[in-house]
Amino acid sequence: MHKIISVILASIPLLTAAGAMAQQGAARQACAADINQLCAEVKPGDGRLKSCVKEHFGQLTASCQAALISNVTITKACKADAQRKCGGIQPGGGHIQACMNDHFTELTEPCKEALLLAKLQKQ
Repeated sequence: MHKIISVILASIPLLTAAGAMAQQGAARQACAADINQLCAEVKPGDGRLKSCVKEHFGQLTASCQAALISNVTITKACKADAQRKCGGIQPGGGHIQACMNDHFTELTEPCKEALLLAKLQKQ
């Protein structure tokens, strides 16, 4: 379990670097209340918030844990696709998500599967 948490937390910066695609919003929504409750006193920056989430991972709601795990899966599976197909797209406002949707048929199979699985989990 500790290894899974480490992988999840290690990929959080990758989510930001990759534009976070569609799932960052889902994770933010699923985890906002948990993080506000468990890490309210933590000042963001220098990895402090990430450390707090790691410390309290077991206390996060199942939906938050699932969203973070989904983010990791998508980031690992789609990072190269996002850079190749949408590298010049400015992050924010759903631009990378739209780009990935536009190029869905051109994405690698692991990326397509990760995106589809995340979509199914949200339903």
